[in-house]
Amino acid sequence: MIKSDYLKFLKKQEVAGKPIVDKIGKLNTFYLPLSEWIYSIYKKDKKIKIIGLSGGQGSGKSTITGILKFILKRKYRLDLCVFSIDDFYKTKADRRKMSKKIHPLFFTRGVPGTHDLGLINKTIKKLKAKKFKTVLIPKFDKSIDDRSKKSKWQKIKKPPHIIIFEGWCVGARQQRDHELKKSLNPIEQKHDLDLTWRRTVNNFLKNQYKKIFRKIDKLVYLKAPSFEHIFKWRLLQEQKMKLTLKNKRTMSRSQVKKFIMFYERITKHMMRNFSKISDLTIFLDKSHRAKRMRFY
Repeated sequence: MIKSDYLKFLKKQEVAGKPIVDKIGKLNTFYLPLSEWIYSIYKKDKKIKIIGLSGGQGSGKSTITGILKFILKRKYRLDLCVFSIDDFYKTKADRRKMSKKIHPLFFTRGVPGTHDLGLINKTIKKLKAKKFKTVLIPKFDKSIDDRSKKSKWQKIKKPPHIIIFEGWCVGARQQRDHELKKSLNPIEQKHDLDLTWRRTVNNFLKNQYKKIFRKIDKLVYLKAPSFEHIFKWRLLQEQKMKLTLKNKRTMSRSQVKKFIMFYERITKHMMRNFSKISDLTIFLDKSHRAKRMRFY
C-alpha cells in the first residue's frame, strides 16, 4: 500500500513542478529506513522531537522533507511540522540596520546573525507547549529578499509529533580563531580586511546559535561531493525558480556565484566536520542522488 501511495505522491509532486530525482528505487533502500529511524527516536518516550536537517544550498533538503512528511504520516500516523531557518531571516530593514551598526556585509541574508533567533525560540516553544494553540511560522520571499506578509505564513493547527528544522547552516559549529585569518574568496578579501564580519559570524555560532541548535534531538546532514556541486545545484535551484515565479527577480550565474561566497566558509567547515556534527550523514553523488547513509 505504501508503494502505490508513494507513486501517487511522486506524480502529484511532478505535476506541481517539483521533479523528484530519486524515484521508487529509493523507497526501500533510503526513505523507508530513514523514516523508521526517525520514528524509533519518537517512540522511545513519545515526546515531540526536533530533527535537524542540514546541507549545502540546493542539496535536496526540501525534497527529502516532503517525502518524509508523507511517509511518516502514511505509515506511522505522525504529524510533522517542517520549517526552514531561511524563513526566519531578519527583515530587509533589520538587516540594513545591522549592516550600518556592525558591518556592511550583514545586509546580505544568509550567515549566522541574519536570522531572527528570538522568533525561532518563540516558535519552538509554542510548538512544544502543553496547551497548544495555532502557531504561525514565517515565510521569507527570496524573490523580494524580505519576509512575507503574515497572511502567507504557515499555520500549524495541531501539535506535531516531529519537528523538522532544516537549513544550510543548521548544526554548524564555530571555527577556531586562527582558521578565520585566511580569506577564502573575493568577498572576504575585498570587504572584510579586518575580519570583523567573519569574527562576528563566528561569535554568533559560538553563542546564540549554539543554544538554538542544542534544542535539536538528532541531526541529519546531506553531504555534497564538493563545494563546486553546491554552486551547480544552487544555480539549478535559481533556474527552476525562474520558471515557476513569473514576474519575480532571480539571480544570474555570476550573481549566484557571488552570493554563495557568503556561505562558503561555513559550508566548507561543515563538509569537513560532518561526522562531528551529525547523527546521520547522507552522502550525495555527483548526480544529486543519495548513495549511502552512515550513522554515528
